[in-house]
Order: sequence, then C-alpha cells, then structure tokens
Amino acid sequence: MQKLIFILLILLLSTSVFPQSGRTGSNGLSVSDEVKALQEKSVKELFEEANTYIEKKFDEFEEKKIPYNKKLRDKTFSERNQLASKYATLSEERENLTSEDQYYLGMLYWLLENGEKAAKAFAKALVKSEELAPAKAQNARSIAAFVLAGKKQFAEAEKYLADHQRNSPINLKESARIKSELAKNYREVGNLDSAAGHSVEAFRIMKQIYKDNASFIKGLDDLLVSGLVVFDIYRELGDSEKALATLEELRAEAVSAQSTLLYYHAIDRQIKFLIDSDQKPAAMKIYYKTLTDAKKDFKSGINQSAVVRRFKKRAKHYKLLGETAPELVQIDNWVGDQRKNLTDMRGKVILIDFWATWCGPCIEAFPDLIEWHEMYQKDGFEILGLTRYYGNAGGRTLDPIA
Repeated sequence: MQKLIFILLILLLSTSVFPQSGRTGSNGLSVSDEVKALQEKSVKELFEEANTYIEKKFDEFEEKKIPYNKKLRDKTFSERNQLASKYATLSEERENLTSEDQYYLGMLYWLLENGEKAAKAFAKALVKSEELAPAKAQNARSIAAFVLAGKKQFAEAEKYLADHQRNSPINLKESARIKSELAKNYREVGNLDSAAGHSVEAFRIMKQIYKDNASFIKGLDDLLVSGLVVFDIYRELGDSEKALATLEELRAEAVSAQSTLLYYHAIDRQIKFLIDSDQKPAAMKIYYKTLTDAKKDFKSGINQSAVVRRFKKRAKHYKLLGETAPELVQIDNWVGDQRKNLTDMRGKVILIDFWATWCGPCIEAFPDLIEWHEMYQKDGFEILGLTRYYGNAGGRTLDPIA
C-alpha cells in the first residue's frame, strides 16, 4: 500500500512540475510555442539574431547603466554561443535546406568557431553556388579554404582558393589571409616550396592594401608579419638572395610609410642574418650606414632620432653576435667541484643563467631549468648557473667557500 501511494505521489509531482505545455522558454512563451516560432523563422533570421545578440545586450547594459566587467562579458558571450548552438541544431533538423539556408547554417557554426561543421555547410551551399549572392558565395569559399588549410587538407583548400580567385567580388584581405594560412601549414609539414609561393603572394597583397586598413598600425603589423614569414621561409630554403631581398622590400615600405618600427625590424633582421651567415663585416657596414641613412630616410627629426637611438642600443649586441664566447674566469667554486670550460663544450648549446640568492623569480625558474636540462641534455644542451657573494641573504652571512 505504501509503495502504491509513493508511486502515485511521484506521478502527481511530475505532472504538476512539468506540464506538457506549461514550461516557458527564455522569451516567456511555452516551450512548444517557442519551438514553433523558431521553426517559422528562416535560417538567415536565426543567424542574424544570434550574430547581433552581443551588440544588443551591451546596448541594453549601457542603457540600464550596468557596469562592464569580464564576468558580464563572459556570461554574454556564453549566452550568445548557447543561442547559436540551439539555432544550428534546429536548422540541421530541417529538411530540404536551400543553398542560402546552408550558407547561414555555416555562418552559425563559424560564429561558434566550429570550423569543421562550417566548412561542411558551406560545401553544401556551394553545390548550387548560382543560387547564392556572389558576395555570400565568395565568403563561403574563403572560410572553407581557410578551415581546410588549417586541417592540412591542401587539395580541397587549394580548390576553394582557386574558385575564390576566379570569381568576384575579390576581397584582397581574405585572399591574403587564406594564402598566409596555407603557407603556415605547408611550412609545418615541410613543403617549403608551396609555403614560399603562398607567402610571397600574401606579402604582395599586403603591400597593396596595408595603407587602406581601418587601423594603419594594424595594417603595418600585418605587413611586417607577412614579410618576415617570407624571409623565414627563404632562409629555411637556403635562398639567401631572396631572403635579403624580402627584407629590402620591407625596408622600402617602411620608408614609404615612415614607420620606424618596420624600418628597425627589417634592418635588424638583415644584420643578424648576415652575422649568422659569417658575413659580420658586411653586417656591421649596414649597421653604421643605417645610422646615417635614417637621417635621410625619415622626414621627421623625432623619427630620425628614434631610429638612431634604437640601433645604437643594439651596437653591443651586434658586436657580440658571432664572436667566440669568452672563457669563464674567476669562478671560486663549482657545485660538485666539476669545473666547466666553455672550450670543452664547443658545439653544444649553452644557457648561462645569472641568478641571485635574493631574486625570487630566479629561484622560481629553477624547476623549469631542471626540466629543460633533463629533456634536452641528450641533444647537447647545457645550463650553467652563475651567482656571486652578496655578503648576506636571508639573515645569514655569505662568505666564499674555502
């Protein structure tokens, strides 16, 4: 009898707490009504609702004078992602999606940073690309190419890139973005020839468009990154001539843009590259010439002084680079009495850690240094820790060990 009453009680509770049509969704409608309302919306409307969610919420916060903080930001983005995920699931369940539906489904997944599902939806949308507005078709090709390049599915990525290049409108920034992603991933798998081809194209495009960037500083940064990628790839290929020519191109753009930062990085890389290539006299010649050239390359006296000052700070570094490390002298004691001579360790990579007994960060770094040594000692990596007597530390007098 007790068992029967208990079962009846559960049934009564379940029907009172979860009535079939009594549950309400986030907008106050019953769940069934909310689903019905969403089903009547196009995939485009669902995407636009999710895509504008954050902007609308922050307008609402501003209107209500709710102070901004990271917790509020994270909560808002999480809500947007939950909304986009729900809308993507509802869209997936629909039958007979049109090319435009598939496009906006892809955009929902792209909003969620799910590149794989976005690329699949775009692929379906592009089966009948003529049904899409040209700008949408191009955007689908661009994102699909970028995602597939990142997944190292090069044949498919190249196909979408080729389609993107054949059609219009051409978005040069997107083209550079795809080519940069292809270059990065080709480089990761060791296909440097393909990486070079795409990186050179990305750099060429960036030289055309960096001045048109909404943020000139961001445009210069993108130009610098794309140029240095080309330089690094040519250096890895062993093509010194093209590597140096790329840096010269960067320097010329720096003068054109009157960018001291771009100018510094282009010439600094050139000097270090020549030193690494056993051409130190040529490298130092460029260094000294730069101190003079800066005064004619830059119109502003402030920029001229900034460049000269920055390179003069590097003088000691340049003079040390490529030189034989001086022998360690005046070392009173060695841990374990195992004296080390740099001459005996030629051919190894030596990290000299100058630390102090009173230096907290120095002590905190010891576990990492020990780990590095254990991992890479077999490859010829050695760490030497050097400190000095400071008289006292931690309330104790420190004297040289006899």
